[in-house]
Amino acid sequence: MIELELFGTKLAPQAPREREIRRLCTLTAASRGVAAGHVAIEFVDASRIADLNERYRGKAGPTDVLSFPIDGVEPLHAGAKAAVEGDVAAAPAPQSVPRELGDIIICPPLAVDLRAAIVHGMLHLLGMDHERDDGQMLALERELLTGALR
Repeated sequence: MIELELFGTKLAPQAPREREIRRLCTLTAASRGVAAGHVAIEFVDASRIADLNERYRGKAGPTDVLSFPIDGVEPLHAGAKAAVEGDVAAAPAPQSVPRELGDIIICPPLAVDLRAAIVHGMLHLLGMDHERDDGQMLALERELLTGALR
C-alpha cells in the first residue's frame, strides 16, 4: 500500500481528490515493482518551486514538478523490490516492505496536467530520469496516464 501525505491543497483547487492521487501513486509504484511505500506531495507557488529548483538543481526559475527521493536514488527495475536497511535500499526483498519514496513538489499554475505531474514525480522517485534515458520514462508516463484514465 502506498501511504500518502498531501500539503498545500488550497493552492490546487483543481487537483484530483486524495483517493485519485493515491491511485495514481499506487499504479505508478506498481509499474516499477514497488507495492508499499510513503510519498508526500506538496503543492506550492511559483516562487517556492523556483527557490527549490535553484537550490537543488542549480537552475534558475520555476518548473512544474520536482522530486526528492529519500531511500536511495538508484533505479528500481520492473519486478525488483526494495527493502530499507538504514538509508540504503537493497534488492530483492519482500514486496510488502515499505520504502520511504520521498517528496514531490508541484506548482499547479505551471503544470499542464496535475495527474501527469503526479505520475512524472513518482517515476523520478522510483529512479527514472527522462534526461538520461532513451525515452523510457516519458513513454511509461504516457502509458500509465492512458491506463489511469480508463
